[in-house]
Amino acid sequence: MGSPMTAGNILTPRNAFTRVLFLATFCAVLFLYTLRPIADHPRNFHQEIIAVSNVTQPHPRDCSLDSSHLQLLQQKYGLEDDIDYARRYVRFHRQDIKRQSITKLDKDLFPKGFDRINIQNPPMKTTCLKPLEVPVPNSPSPKTVDASDLLFGVSTTFKRLTSNDTNPMKEWAHWLTDGNGKSNGAGLVLRLVDATNEEIQEAKTNMTGMGIDVKVYHSSSSDEMAARYLSLLPALYNDSSRKSRKFLVMCDDDTFFPSVHSLLSRLSTYDHKEELYIGTFSEDVNNIQRHGSQAFGGAGVFFSVPLAEKIAALYDQCSTSEKITESNTGWGPQGDILLRKCIYENTEVRLSMLRDLHQLDIQGDPAGFYEAGLFPLSLHHFKGGFWHEAKPYAGAQVIHACGEACFLQRFQTKDNFIISNGYSVAQYPKGINFNVHQMERTFKPAPDDYGWNLDFMLGPGRKSLAYTGRKVAWELKEARVQEDGSVLQTYVRKLDDRRWSYQEGNNWYRMMEKDGIVELVWIP
Repeated sequence: MGSPMTAGNILTPRNAFTRVLFLATFCAVLFLYTLRPIADHPRNFHQEIIAVSNVTQPHPRDCSLDSSHLQLLQQKYGLEDDIDYARRYVRFHRQDIKRQSITKLDKDLFPKGFDRINIQNPPMKTTCLKPLEVPVPNSPSPKTVDASDLLFGVSTTFKRLTSNDTNPMKEWAHWLTDGNGKSNGAGLVLRLVDATNEEIQEAKTNMTGMGIDVKVYHSSSSDEMAARYLSLLPALYNDSSRKSRKFLVMCDDDTFFPSVHSLLSRLSTYDHKEELYIGTFSEDVNNIQRHGSQAFGGAGVFFSVPLAEKIAALYDQCSTSEKITESNTGWGPQGDILLRKCIYENTEVRLSMLRDLHQLDIQGDPAGFYEAGLFPLSLHHFKGGFWHEAKPYAGAQVIHACGEACFLQRFQTKDNFIISNGYSVAQYPKGINFNVHQMERTFKPAPDDYGWNLDFMLGPGRKSLAYTGRKVAWELKEARVQEDGSVLQTYVRKLDDRRWSYQEGNNWYRMMEKDGIVELVWIP
């Protein structure tokens, strides 16, 4: 018989029993560790990690609700305490595909509906859905653009430049910088009417600080406005940087170019060494009949340097009092007409049409235009007042994440939602039983609406679905690029928006019971 086993013999590292005991103890400790509650974060926010292909780190999906963020939105947009809320992460997949007018997805956008929350006392988290997967064209972002071929000219006032309602500087920074505070190579010649030296310096300092390569000059209101407009072209031609430019561009202070890569790509199809006058008509044929066949300046007018040289030399003879009188079609002298007359009467050059530029002479609700799946090279008249109101700068922020082609790209989901990326999230509770390729005519021309004014440029439009109970929409109010590179979009629907109601007999009924917020987070 062998000797009895002692404690010292059992626990030796060479003993099989010892090794099994150590392994079992280690597994038990590891199991208990994984069961512990998450206590790292003071509010115990729920986070789920999503594996994303082609990136080195997975993207966190945060389903927590930030009460301060919600209360700020409430204050800014006049929301009630109790609202309908939904958030969805949208993961884009860059592919070598063409941009489609609309992309149909086989998934629901909000399969669990909306959360009813109280802004003053929100729950810890919202419904946490897996990301909606969407294909997007493989398009560039602003940080890679070289726009040094372009020199822009704008005339405005210091008051418009600094007013809360009309300040255009952040929009200008979108198409004149890389989005990170550095110039993208394009230049701006800005003329401020009746500005003081102090105002000129302040304007230059503010824009230079935003990364805009700008030169600011004084102009006088004693000069006729049409002549001031025409004088922008010689000012651009005489700029010291002109020798390195291919196109000189005149536009209004409320002109917006959402996709500079795309703009340059289209311009590259022209030979800049030829004499070129490039632009587009007003969408309203009444305005073409009233003012003539010419480039309408709010959409942007592009000149090759050889043509600019000729027109700059002709400025004096093209801006006489006689010519200014001839440019008045009953609405005061028009700079666009003065410019056209100078070109047409002195050269053989005629307008080259670039129809993806948009003058946007429309009033009222512009949703039908922005929800049509278009890919505009320019937008105009979006500051409200006499014309329509929209937020293209906020809408275009998404291109910093998923590329230029994403702006206003449409996605249709199984639960009858259409995302018009950067403008709206619209729901069609009775189904999408209309032609999505025809523009919804939610707006009207000004001043006269004959029903067909806009058909030549925009195509015949289908009837508006407002007040029918067939559509309800959350419209973009703000968007921002977050620290992790994702883009957060906030869409808002107000309960008192009468468009989202319907009539039965003499009674009107709301389609929704509360104000609503939809937030989309675009991630790679």
